[in-house]
Amino acid sequence: MPKLPSFCLAAGFAFGLAAGHAAAQTQEAEMADPYQWLEDVEGEKALDWVREQNAKAEAELADTPGFKTLEAELLAIYDSDERIPVVEKMGEYYYNFWRDKDHERGIWRRTTLEEYRKPRPQWEVLLDLDALNAAEGENWVWHGADCLRPDYERCLIALSRGGADADVTREFDMAAKDWVEDGFFRPEAKGGLQWIDRDNVYVYTDFGDGSLTSSGYPRIVKQWRRGTPMEQAELVYEGEPGDMYIAAVRDHTPGFERDLVSRTIAFYNDELYLRGGDGALAKIDAPNSASKNIHREWLTLELREPWTVGGREYPAGSLLVARLDDFMAGGRDFEVLFEPTETTSLAGVTWTRNRAVLNVLEDVKNRLSVLTPGADGWTRGEFTGAPEFGTVAVSAVDDVESDAVWLTVTDYLTPSTLSLVEIGGRPERLKTMPVFFDASTHAIEQHFAVSEDGTRVPYFLVRPKDLEHDGDNPTLLYGYGGFEISLTPGYSGGTGKGWLERGGTYAVANIRGGGEYGPRWHQAALKANRHKAYEDFAAVAQDLIARGVTSPRRLGIRGGSNGGLLTGNMLTRYPDLFGAVVIQVPLLDMQRYHKLLAGASWMAEYGNPDLPEEWEYIRTFSPYHLFDPQVDYPPILLLTSTRDDRVHPGHARKMMARMSEAGKDVRYYENIEGGHGGSANNRQAAHMDALYFTFLWQQLGD
Repeated sequence: MPKLPSFCLAAGFAFGLAAGHAAAQTQEAEMADPYQWLEDVEGEKALDWVREQNAKAEAELADTPGFKTLEAELLAIYDSDERIPVVEKMGEYYYNFWRDKDHERGIWRRTTLEEYRKPRPQWEVLLDLDALNAAEGENWVWHGADCLRPDYERCLIALSRGGADADVTREFDMAAKDWVEDGFFRPEAKGGLQWIDRDNVYVYTDFGDGSLTSSGYPRIVKQWRRGTPMEQAELVYEGEPGDMYIAAVRDHTPGFERDLVSRTIAFYNDELYLRGGDGALAKIDAPNSASKNIHREWLTLELREPWTVGGREYPAGSLLVARLDDFMAGGRDFEVLFEPTETTSLAGVTWTRNRAVLNVLEDVKNRLSVLTPGADGWTRGEFTGAPEFGTVAVSAVDDVESDAVWLTVTDYLTPSTLSLVEIGGRPERLKTMPVFFDASTHAIEQHFAVSEDGTRVPYFLVRPKDLEHDGDNPTLLYGYGGFEISLTPGYSGGTGKGWLERGGTYAVANIRGGGEYGPRWHQAALKANRHKAYEDFAAVAQDLIARGVTSPRRLGIRGGSNGGLLTGNMLTRYPDLFGAVVIQVPLLDMQRYHKLLAGASWMAEYGNPDLPEEWEYIRTFSPYHLFDPQVDYPPILLLTSTRDDRVHPGHARKMMARMSEAGKDVRYYENIEGGHGGSANNRQAAHMDALYFTFLWQQLGD
C-alpha cells in the first residue's frame, strides 16, 4: 500500500459548578502572559529579540577556537562523500537525494543497481536544488517525490521554503529533467498530491476558509483533473473541523489497483476507506486505534488496544492478517502473525512481493523472522544473515516485483552497513558508513533502572572502557518518551566526534511514552500519567549516579520536540539532578500548545488544556508554568527554528524570556530557517550541533 501521510481523564463532575468556576478563574489568571508577543513568529519586534539572543549565544559559545574546530569537524562528517547514499527503487533505476559541501541544498539523482554496487557509482542528476534556488531566488528544501507507475516518466515533487512543513508540489518531467509547463501545481500549504493516473491526482490542501482542520492540516480531499482549476476539483471526502488530517491515495500494484481514503481523527485514531469506481466509500471496519495496512490481497491490523472479534480476544500489540476481500465481506477469521510478551514488541513489518518480514524488539534488541503465506496458512522461518547484535532495519527493495530487502545494521560504535538480501539468501554487503570517530576507547552496555512505581526501565550506556566509577565522568543523557517512538542504538558521527571521542559518556533512556515495549509502554504515560515518563527519566539519571558513572555536576541532558518537553520537565521538576540542560525545538507552554500551529493534533497524547479537569493534570507537566523564579536551576541552552511550523518557536522564546528576566543561567539560539528538524542544510546543522556540544563541555567538563 502506498504511504499515507503520518505524524511525527477527566476528574469527574463531583465537585460541581463551584470547583469548575474556581478552575476557570485559575486558568484565566495563568493566561495573563506578558511574553505572548513572542508568538508572532516573523514579527519584526520578535525577530529583533531573537537576533539579540542569538548574538549573545554566539558570543559565549561560538567565538572560540574550540567551537570553530568542532564545527568544521562536524560539517566534514555531514558533508562526507563517503556516507551511505540511501536509494529508492523505481523501475530500473535507484534514486537518491544527496547533500554535501558542493550541493548545500542537495541534488536528486539516480543510478542503476550495477553502478550502485560500485564504490563510486556514476549518478545521473535530475534536479539541482541549489541551481533552482539561484534561478528562482528561493530557498527550497527537498520534501520528496511521488513518481507515477509503471513508467515513472512524471513525478510530483514537494518543495518547502526554508524547511517548513508547509510545501508546494510541482510536476516534473523525467525525460526533459524540467518542470512540466502548465502541469499540476499545488500552492504552498500543508498537504499533498498523489497520482491517480497521468491526468488525475488526489489533492488535499488548503482550499480556503474552512478547508483546514483545527490542527492546520487538510480537512478535504478532492480528485483533480489535468487542465482544470484546482478549485473545481471533485470532492472525494470532507472530514470534520476537529479531525487531524484527511488524505487519499491510489494503490498502483498490478492486479490489486485500489483507491483509499484516510481520515485521521487524532493520533492513534483513524479510519480507512476503500473508494469504489462510483466514488462510494466502504469503511474497513477495524478498530480506529489499530494501524491498518493493505498489501496485495492481504489486510494487516496492528492492535494498539485489545480487540474481541469472532469469538476471540486479541491482546494489544498483536499483528493480525486476513484476506481483504473476506474481511470486507464480513469475515473475521484472522491469523496471528505476532503476539507480544512482557519483553517483546513489534518494531515493524516489511512486505515484499510474497512474504512479510517481522522485526521484533526483545528488551530493545532487534530479532527478525520471515512469514510466508501458503495453502495451509502462514509458515515462519528465520531471516538468514541477521546479526546477533545491533539495531537492524529492514525495508523492501520493490514490494511489487521481488522478495529482496535492504538490510541496515548499526549500533552506537559501529558504522552503519547496508546490504541487499534476497530472502532465503545471504546478505550482499553494498555500502559501509566510514569511521567518523575513534570508537576503540568505548564500550556499549544495557542497564535497567527502577522507576518510582517499581517499573524496570532499560537504558543504553556508551562508556569509556577505562571508566572509573568515581562519579566524575561528563555524561550526556538523551531521551524522548512519546508517540510510541522507540529509541534504538544508532551510529552518529556527530555524537561520536562531538562527545564520545572527547572522552564523554553517553546514555539513552527507553522511558515510557515510547514504543520499546509496544502500545502498553506508550499508553502508560499518556495524559494524566505523563509524569511516569519523567519519573522514568529521573530514575535513569539516578541510576547513573548510583553506579558512580557520573554525578549531578557532571550530568547533562538533551531532548527535542516532545523530548524538549521532557528536558523542560527535568529542569523544572529535578533541578538538582543535572549540571546542564539542552532543550531543542520544544513544547513548553502546555496551556497554549494546542492553539499554536499543529499543536491541536497532539491532544490525544497530552490532553486538552481548555477543559478545566484536564488542565489540572496538564499544568503539572507544563514547564512554562512550573518555572519558579526562586529556584536555582542548572545552566540551560534553548535551541529552536523560526521556520518550524510544527512546534511553534514561541515555546522556546517565551521560556527564554521568562527565565532571563529572572536572572537564570540561560542562553538561546534560533535558526532563522530549518523547520522542525532545526536546520535546512548541513552547515546549519553543524553550527547548531557545535553550539550544544560546546555548551555541554563548558558546563560539564573540567
